[in-house]
Amino acid sequence: MGTDQMLTMLYETLFGVLALFILTKILGKTQISQLTAFDFIAAVVLGELVGNALFDKEAGILEIGYVILLWGIILYAIEMIAQKFKGSRFILEGKPSLVIHEGNIIYEEMRKNRIDINELQQMLRMKDVFALQEVEYAVLETNGELSVLKKAEYQSPTKKDLNVVPTESHIAITVITDGEMIKDNLKEAGISEQLLLEELNHQNFTDVKDVFYAEFLKGKKLFVLPYTKIKKKHLENKIS
Repeated sequence: MGTDQMLTMLYETLFGVLALFILTKILGKTQISQLTAFDFIAAVVLGELVGNALFDKEAGILEIGYVILLWGIILYAIEMIAQKFKGSRFILEGKPSLVIHEGNIIYEEMRKNRIDINELQQMLRMKDVFALQEVEYAVLETNGELSVLKKAEYQSPTKKDLNVVPTESHIAITVITDGEMIKDNLKEAGISEQLLLEELNHQNFTDVKDVFYAEFLKGKKLFVLPYTKIKKKHLENKIS
């Protein structure tokens, strides 16, 4: 293996790292759930190396060994940079995103991370949260996991702990998402469009398009959230 070939492999490896890193940023956190950006890249590259070793007749043990060694050095260097230079961590490892702040969905953060309201609801259900109105804060972590802090009234101790007779449980029904009514869900909830509009007016919303999310939970007032934006610096202070 000549010097020119080694340099070519170095350039190709570095290009592959950069290209995959950009791809993970474009796809968003939820597309690589459970993995950091460089965990994902390592899995892809190492899988490709094994594939080449098995099926590419022109890639010998020496070439594969060189690229694996080169790849290991790059990963080690990235880890050292992240440890020694705090400012580089946000670039190399990403940073958490506050998608629910004081009970409000932060639309800009959701859009930036390429998740919609249905994906958010699914992640909340996986945390045993079936009504968005129970959530005070929700943080989308760098590995795609959602961390949830419930509002005080929904936290432990439970009714059982306090010897209170439990009430019947209900699942919240989404009636508005992204400024549009979900008519099938309205029928399931037993709410007419007129009644929904009257309730929105009662909560100072003049148009359904002004509503980012609304849910109906039996026995409670209609829960409505507008499109909310808060300053980026304020977000960073909350989750730093």
